[in-house]
Amino acid sequence: MDGNRRFATSLGFSPEAGHIFGRDKLEEVLEWCFDLNIKILTVYAFSTENFNRNNSEINTIMKLCRNELDKAQKDSRVHKNKVKIRILGHIDSLPDDIKQSANYIMQQTKDYDNYILNIALAYGGREEIIQAIQQIADDVKTGNITLNDITEEKFSSYLYTNGLPDPDLILRTSGEERISNFLLWQLAYSELYFSDVYWPAFQKRDFMKAIQTYQTRTRRFGK
Repeated sequence: MDGNRRFATSLGFSPEAGHIFGRDKLEEVLEWCFDLNIKILTVYAFSTENFNRNNSEINTIMKLCRNELDKAQKDSRVHKNKVKIRILGHIDSLPDDIKQSANYIMQQTKDYDNYILNIALAYGGREEIIQAIQQIADDVKTGNITLNDITEEKFSSYLYTNGLPDPDLILRTSGEERISNFLLWQLAYSELYFSDVYWPAFQKRDFMKAIQTYQTRTRRFGK
């Protein structure tokens, strides 16, 4: 969901205001996913690199995350549509109140099975892979698994996305054509789509264009 700050500054607002616009756009996109019966949506909300931004912006994003997690607990759309919410990332690096809200909403929706909303929060693809390697090494050392047990499927089970299918489509807004440390292992066979529209200005027609482009491509899963 890229381009919040650039969108805001282009209109004369503060960069922090851009994240509020971005939050509102995410709520729209969730409705589009319900309309199109898209079962799994993963959004990159806050990366590990984002901790290097200025304190004012980080505080704004953290406040939005806290408010949205708390609001989701009572959101009728979540419960009516049976949306399982998963937080992907290094949750322990988040402020205690956000960590508590994240764990609560995951526990509250863990048995829902109509839709899945994954929120990548304090997430980094390289960090995820390194953490998986460390856990595998520890399990080999303690004898829980052997070297011969390590397969692609076994490795995937150590990732934050354990139990989820790999994404069919990766969509990035704002005109940037790079992955920026997002789902590096999982996207090996995903289709990539880059939109030149800033995230807060993203419209349903832009979303449909991405879906239609995906539908015209020939999916290949071979090695």
